[in-house]
Amino acid sequence: MNRVHSSKQSGIGLIEVLIAVLILGIGMLGIAALQTMTLRNVGSSAERTQAVMQTYAMLDTLRAQRAAAVAGSFNTGGDFQCSSATAFGTPGTLDGWLADIRQTVAPSACGQVSCSAAGTCTIDVRWSEARATGGSPTNPTRVTTVSRL
Repeated sequence: MNRVHSSKQSGIGLIEVLIAVLILGIGMLGIAALQTMTLRNVGSSAERTQAVMQTYAMLDTLRAQRAAAVAGSFNTGGDFQCSSATAFGTPGTLDGWLADIRQTVAPSACGQVSCSAAGTCTIDVRWSEARATGGSPTNPTRVTTVSRL
């Protein structure tokens, strides 16, 4: 009687396990990198949203104090102004608004207000978005809102 010996694999080799762990590790590193990038960009999106909200808040202040606004009381003289305040400022003032944008947008945020005698106002908020994908510390992000009072 002839017996045919068939070879059976009785387990997984150590090399196969190591290769599987390596592939799984590379995949997990990729997921971690993707999550980190997503968190950075979500923060950037929140900063942009806050910047737009702050420009509208200043427009509301200017509309409430229209006579002072068209007289130039809120104008920053064509330069971006940065507050050194670390807490929220007095509502309804330029200094208060500058402190607010620094608090809500980013610590590097600066603002600019320019209103003409005709009642057209331009409000700008500028800040560094270096953390976000494609952000640059030398090329700040800027949000501009123009409205007629």
